[in-house]
Amino acid sequence: MVPNENITATIGEKMNALNEDMTGIEAVFLDLDGTIYLGGNLFEGSIEFLNRCEKRGIQRFFLSNNSSKSVSEYLAKLNGFGIPAEAKDILLSTHDLLSWLAKEGITETYLVGTEGMRSMLEEVGIKTHSNQPQYVVLGYDTEINYEKLTAASIHLHNGVPLVASHPDVVCPSPEGGLPDTGAYMALFKATTGISPTHICGKPNPDMILHKIEELGLKPEQCAMVGDRLYTDMEMAERAGVHGILVLSGETTLGDLGGASQNPSLVVESVAELC
Repeated sequence: MVPNENITATIGEKMNALNEDMTGIEAVFLDLDGTIYLGGNLFEGSIEFLNRCEKRGIQRFFLSNNSSKSVSEYLAKLNGFGIPAEAKDILLSTHDLLSWLAKEGITETYLVGTEGMRSMLEEVGIKTHSNQPQYVVLGYDTEINYEKLTAASIHLHNGVPLVASHPDVVCPSPEGGLPDTGAYMALFKATTGISPTHICGKPNPDMILHKIEELGLKPEQCAMVGDRLYTDMEMAERAGVHGILVLSGETTLGDLGGASQNPSLVVESVAELC
């Protein structure tokens, strides 16, 4: 645990504090960028941590708000790092978005997103380049261009509502934060005055509660490990699971002082866990 008595004395106020050995945890939900790796660099100790989870029988799932990649692309990246994973192990904000679109009966959209995101929507019968969209769908578009921004803005000006895959303002990278979906939201707000009617992904607790129920576990038997207070730790609190904050990504120790979230545990990296 991070050696700071002022900080560690306040964590765990809403649930019992957790030790680094994660006693009592049966399943762990792992953020990726900033937690397991950063960009194309695997954090030291990540493989060993995952091996310890397997040895202990702790089920692990990889969770990401980054909607720029499809499940198959995430699997390729994890496998490339030497991390064994299957499609069932990947939970994305795009999955949460698909669930919301299905619940709302949305099949006609205009997508501001990558080809990987487009493939996931179209695989379930959602049109992504409709001339009469029911919604403009905004994801983390690393392939964005002015044509997309123009078309989406015109739809928004014409009264088509906006839904976003997740709220992250920046995407972490070794070179610093990069503009993410939240930054695009600010752009559309500035040009059209429109904000999303709904934002999917973390910190929406349904991203993990469905899986916890499927596993037959209680929230207190699970932990969310991530590097962001306003998504990872916020979702942990909303879902009632233990929040384990790692300081290997966006959040610094100083950020904890004025934070409303109360992680059960704060560590430098996943290398200290289990």
